Amino acid sequence: MAQETSMNPTEVSAFKQKVIDASQSTKTITSDFDQFKHLDFLANDVKTSGKMVFKAPNQVKWAYTKPYQYNVVFTEDQLLINDGGTKSKVDIGNSKLFKKLNELIVNSVKGNMFSDADFEVTFLKSAKYNKAVFIPKDKKIAEYISSFELLFNRDDAQVYEVKMIEPSKDFTQIIFSNRILNSGIDDSVFSH
Repeated sequence: MAQETSMNPTEVSAFKQKVIDASQSTKTITSDFDQFKHLDFLANDVKTSGKMVFKAPNQVKWAYTKPYQYNVVFTEDQLLINDGGTKSKVDIGNSKLFKKLNELIVNSVKGNMFSDADFEVTFLKSAKYNKAVFIPKDKKIAEYISSFELLFNRDDAQVYEVKMIEPSKDFTQIIFSNRILNSGIDDSVFSH
């Protein structure tokens, strides 16, 4: 891991502004991803791969392609799941926790989470990346996520890695690659 140091207030302010500017100009994102699930009792992390598609303001699709076919779509107040052809729909509109988790996912993909009063944020830097570590203040969220880390490319302020650490210290790490910004994405991509 690269040597990390804390950002000073001037660096934090400049970094936040760069991320906000990049986020506001991002209407769509298409990216490949590798997801690693680290469970303490397993010798090796569980790896899955696929494609993530985002369309402003709040549509996100995670299409897992390896080692299995599985789609998860967050759209409006619904979570749509297609597990190898078995489709289900979950109304998340009435669940404050699900809404917050969806917001967290959308904002982490876009990289714009700094105005969120629900987290205490620490900013770090290295020669290769900038990092924001979010600690939830909300006890309900803290039951599921002890911290949330975003690694940003220093050049374009885009998120290239997301890490969600559970209270048990197990974690999920998502690494993005082959990102395409602001290409035309039809709404049908987010249908069930």
